[in-house]
Amino acid sequence: MLGLPDHIRACLFDLDGVLTQTAKVHAAAWKAMFDDFLRSEAERTGTEFVPFDQTTEYDRYVDGRPRLDGTRTFLASRGIELPEGAPDDAPGTRSINGLSTTKNELVLRLIREQGVQPYQGSVDYLDRLAAAGVPRAVVSSSANCRDVLKAAGIDGYFDTVIDGVVATREGLPGKPAPDTYLAAARELGVEPGAAAVFEDALAGVASGRAGGFGCVVGVNRTGQAEALRENGADLVVDDLNELIEGAAK
Repeated sequence: MLGLPDHIRACLFDLDGVLTQTAKVHAAAWKAMFDDFLRSEAERTGTEFVPFDQTTEYDRYVDGRPRLDGTRTFLASRGIELPEGAPDDAPGTRSINGLSTTKNELVLRLIREQGVQPYQGSVDYLDRLAAAGVPRAVVSSSANCRDVLKAAGIDGYFDTVIDGVVATREGLPGKPAPDTYLAAARELGVEPGAAAVFEDALAGVASGRAGGFGCVVGVNRTGQAEALRENGADLVVDDLNELIEGAAK
């Protein structure tokens, strides 16, 4: 079925970097937030300022994870401990919540300024799935997922959305845990083994593998094909139109 194993009956898609061209926007917002914080920390402690690496550190510690988890994981990698704070911490507060709020405000501003574009290959693939009557879901750690889908003009393609709002409400651990993808499969009424997961993030690919899904498709937008395979991708493509063309590597 459209480049997937014959037993696949439903498709579960990550948002940023798979469906929409927003992964770079998120990476830029994380870098701006972390660099500002790290610079102030270096001045406060009299240590060297080492900027956030928008490629390696983003991929390893942040990409695909819920916002608070991304903040915690990166800071832990630098040996920095901050108080958790509260969800209503103001942007710039020296807390996990405060830094995460800063990042969210930055990404929303960038999206307002730049707009949201879907990947045309992904839209073509969604068209084929819709024509074939294949159930489809979006699984994203973003609390802004529905707004981004609407801004990109692709919100009508999906039968269900499991996003950061749903995960918080239902107490679902974020990626790399498989819980959000498992919730999407339940919503679509399919067993994990009959569903395909589409992910560009290493944490997301790992969550698809941990959930026992029937096929994990790694979408290689940033030149990390081998890392996607190492984290559990069964297939790796540069764009979803390769599945239509039968060119999956």
